[in-house]
Formats: sequence, C-alpha cells, structure tokens
Amino acid sequence: MSARRSKKITYKACTRCRYIVPSDVKQCPVCGSTTFTDNWKGMVIVIDPEKSEIAKIIGAKVPGRYAIRV
Repeated sequence: MSARRSKKITYKACTRCRYIVPSDVKQCPVCGSTTFTDNWKGMVIVIDPEKSEIAKIIGAKVPGRYAIRV
C-alpha cells in the first residue's frame, strides 16, 4: 500500500467582501476584486443569505465562506 501525501490547501480572504477563496484564485467570484489578504481570522459559512441574520450583518449576498475579521 502506497502512502499518499495530501497537499494542504491554503486560503485567502477578499479585502472588499471578505469571501474566502483558495490561494491560487486571482479574482473574487463574488465582487470581482483582485485584492486579497492572508491575514484573516474566523470563518462564517452562509448557506441561505436571504434568511440568515449573520449574512445580513456582514453583507453576504451569496452562499459561501466569509472571514469574520480581515
């Protein structure tokens, strides 16, 4: 049985909308920004932005992962 090494995926957050994407993404799929940061803390996963009070507070319009602090 061969041992597999899994590649660790790193993430960054959009500085405009706080959407979290893999580090190799060049443009934010939510707001179109190209400005990201690796310095973010905490994560909120929004499933239904229309019903989520948290999504309304952070301004999330689409489902996904969002950084709490950027």
